[in-house]
Amino acid sequence: MKKIKVLIVDDSAVVRRVLTQIINNEADMEVVGTAPNPFLARDKLVQLTPDVMTLDIEMPRMDGLTFLKKVMHYFPVPTIIVSSVTRTGCETSMKALEIGAVSVIPKPSEAYSIESIERKLVEAIRSASYAKIKKKPVENIKTNQVDIKPISITTTNKIIAIGASTGGTEAIKEVLVRLPANTPGIVMVQHMPPVFTTAFAERLNNLCKMQVKEAKDGDVVLPGVALLAPGDYHMVLRREGARYFVRIKEGPQVWHQRPAVDVLFKSVSEFAGKNALGVLLTGMGRDGAQGMQLMKNNGAINIAQDEKSCVVYGMPKSAVELGVVDYVENLFDIPDKIINLINEKL
Repeated sequence: MKKIKVLIVDDSAVVRRVLTQIINNEADMEVVGTAPNPFLARDKLVQLTPDVMTLDIEMPRMDGLTFLKKVMHYFPVPTIIVSSVTRTGCETSMKALEIGAVSVIPKPSEAYSIESIERKLVEAIRSASYAKIKKKPVENIKTNQVDIKPISITTTNKIIAIGASTGGTEAIKEVLVRLPANTPGIVMVQHMPPVFTTAFAERLNNLCKMQVKEAKDGDVVLPGVALLAPGDYHMVLRREGARYFVRIKEGPQVWHQRPAVDVLFKSVSEFAGKNALGVLLTGMGRDGAQGMQLMKNNGAINIAQDEKSCVVYGMPKSAVELGVVDYVENLFDIPDKIINLINEKL
């Protein structure tokens, strides 16, 4: 069996040792090299040609963001950010995802024990090993640079449900920045640790015409508002009369994830039925496919991102193979499809 080759870049010898031990305990992956700074990492990238790189973004001499920009331009490799959960660390991690990193996990600390990040790390590496990374210049998309089509109706009984995983932070951004301010309420799950979801929602809110916020228990789903499930909690939709709202709850992981897309989609199928529009974006695994099947059975319309534009064509592929997807679209065509469906069918 061919093992996934991993390069670890971190200025902490302790973190390098801990991550190496976790990775080398897995049968399908191995650490082929470590580097305490970007200058040594640059040489090892060329020499070792790793399948995946883990990267600390707070390092001396050259910060991780500057290094990541160079990597994505000259030697693109699927990169997992290993970051502190401080506010600064989370905000920097969001910038790293925009540059091209595929996922982010918390660094071992008092808040996150080695045991708690072990599964997150190995699953992130497996997902990243399937990621399609292209050379690209770094561009910051501003909403005033995006052509946004109008929605001709304003309604409170329509719901858009979005699910994503690996590569999903940028995919969700590309969809939301192209939706107008009067878009029906959105509920969404992105596989991401706690605290990082807060920073992700704030970043989206600064970019989008809609208001984007990390959901709190009891939040009402309103037109022009997108609610993001908080890390480590499931989010479900509920309805009381004509009013939709969300519940935030604990519970067992589904597909090793909390929040899970299937949990959200199942609740949307129950409480929104034919008033729902499901969107499944890039991600490893099968999360969301079964929930999308329930949505389809209850009259919802479903969209899946196509293979060409996915970072990892896993979750959308599973839904397509189940035969529960009405439209398979390139990422950049999904916003127009959503708007057209709302205007014409929903």
